[in-house]
Amino acid sequence: MKQYGAEFFGTFWLVLGGCGSAVLAAAFPGFGIGFAGVALAFGLTVLTMAYAIGHISGCHLNPAVSIGLWAGGRFPANKLLPYIVAQVLGGIVAGGVLYLIATGKVGFDLAGGFASNGYGEHSPGGYSLMAALITEIVMTMMFLLIIMGATDKRAPQGFAPIAIGLGLTLIHLISIPVTNTSVNPARSLGVALYAGGWALEQLWLFWVAPIIGAVLGALVYRFIGDDKA
Repeated sequence: MKQYGAEFFGTFWLVLGGCGSAVLAAAFPGFGIGFAGVALAFGLTVLTMAYAIGHISGCHLNPAVSIGLWAGGRFPANKLLPYIVAQVLGGIVAGGVLYLIATGKVGFDLAGGFASNGYGEHSPGGYSLMAALITEIVMTMMFLLIIMGATDKRAPQGFAPIAIGLGLTLIHLISIPVTNTSVNPARSLGVALYAGGWALEQLWLFWVAPIIGAVLGALVYRFIGDDKA
């Protein structure tokens, strides 16, 4: 239960910190942090939580990561569903807290998307469904490659959170214009539930693509990283 609790609070922090920066700070008049600031915020949530709870739960914070680590032989199947449930609940609660904060401002409107992920007319840059699908698969694949490599017993010890946090930052710098960056189904669901409408209609892609990408990334690392090959 401690592991599941750690995943709940870790994912809560990721969604509140990352999506919170997008909703509350990205376009703040005169001091907005923009895409780069949001990308850094997401990376910092993972970096800080990796040091805080990595020794408790492994700090997955992401159903796709848990599935990918299972596919990569790093995570037992019997913990997969409880981890995913904890992550999803953490994301939903964080979305609720963010909603309560955001609606405290006069004139706040969910029509802005509430940091939801989207494609087509709901992509920040107007990118198509196919572009969004490719982006989410490839970005999540590379994220799993980074995670598995940085946490390999042969890698320098103690630096994995930095590599993973900076990796997620880079992923956001690349893909925010395309999909608003998911690579994490719990992050997508956590805000889409409150945005409703198109955000829920397009949510399927931000479950399917990250999971496919995570499994591919895990399989790639098993191929290139196997020291017995």
